[in-house]
Amino acid sequence: MSGRLKDIQSMADMLKQGGTLTEFSCPACASPLFRLKSGQLWCVKCKKRVVVMKEGEQLIERSDSVLLINLESTLLKKIEEINTKIKEEKDPEQLQKLGATLSTLLENLEKTRKMKGT
Repeated sequence: MSGRLKDIQSMADMLKQGGTLTEFSCPACASPLFRLKSGQLWCVKCKKRVVVMKEGEQLIERSDSVLLINLESTLLKKIEEINTKIKEEKDPEQLQKLGATLSTLLENLEKTRKMKGT
């Protein structure tokens, strides 16, 4: 089977597995990109994950360090603590402060997970 036919077969397999064809193309080979069920973009031809960024957005380097794993764990514990406090709190002002704190923790958790690549 020629290389082109293998690529087409791989793309068909990706669709069968639930991948979605996107409007983006691979910057390396110009092949169409697929969105995996996980939300990641994938180039079937290069067999690599592709990150699409908005203009002016900074690239967050992937890091699987112990620090990021520990940070994620700490953030999850803090989110759990805030959730417990919100359940018990009656004062609207205090609820607003707890909500803002929860929002910040969730944003940081999302950034941490992006850095980890999960």
